[in-house]
Amino acid sequence: MSVVINTNYAATVASNNLAASNNSLQKSLNRLSSGSKIVSPSDDAGGLAVSMKLTAAAKRQGAVNNNIGNSVSFLQTQDGVLKVAGKVLDRISELKTLYVDPTKNSTDLANYDAEFTSLQAQLSALTNEKFNNISLFGTNNLSVPVTDDGNTSSAVTIEGRDLSGTTAGIGNITAGTVTSLGSTNLALSTITGAIQNVATMRAENGAEQSRLGFAAELLTVNKANLEAASSRIMDVDVAEESTQLARWNILVQSGTAMLSQANQSAQTALKLLQG
Repeated sequence: MSVVINTNYAATVASNNLAASNNSLQKSLNRLSSGSKIVSPSDDAGGLAVSMKLTAAAKRQGAVNNNIGNSVSFLQTQDGVLKVAGKVLDRISELKTLYVDPTKNSTDLANYDAEFTSLQAQLSALTNEKFNNISLFGTNNLSVPVTDDGNTSSAVTIEGRDLSGTTAGIGNITAGTVTSLGSTNLALSTITGAIQNVATMRAENGAEQSRLGFAAELLTVNKANLEAASSRIMDVDVAEESTQLARWNILVQSGTAMLSQANQSAQTALKLLQG
């Protein structure tokens, strides 16, 4: 083996190995300190791109779930109004039955009519109730997207419920032509029909709440799965990376020691010159 001064091949190789080991050690430290497997795009460019898309999809799933929650609150508020409307109609039907009692005098009937008039006003007020300035009742449907891509084919439709209507609502009770429990336009069948309409609305409302509940459950599961998929790409395995950290740490220390030894090898040439 030649003894040279200008070139120290052993020291060059040791220096390169030490630089590589030190670079890997720094990467391992960065991963453990950040908790992320991909600290910079150069670590895994493709994985970073996939993770970004998965993370964005998971956030959209959460946003859709929030929207569904608002729609459920809308339906719950609507059902609360319908529940009160049903109670008012129950009382009106009771008053109608009491009104036809032949033993009641004109004053008694007037008292019943006074309460009936107040209940009519309350029913009319209920038809104008709103949720976040959105009318609870009317003929317009509300379409609630339940997927993060906004696909309208899978959207849940909240049917417009015309509570003030005469066909499927309570309009026959609140009509201006009905001024008394004894009005010819207010038969008991008219009242029971209105009660049936309100009951149907509540049943439909419950069905829509049920469907939205299942849609929300699916979104919750999908969001968790998307986050797990992103985690497998981005999050560092602490146990594995700690093992790598110990390995690179030892290599850096041993590389430093060997570089020192390689640098000392040039002293051999100096001894020959001195001899």
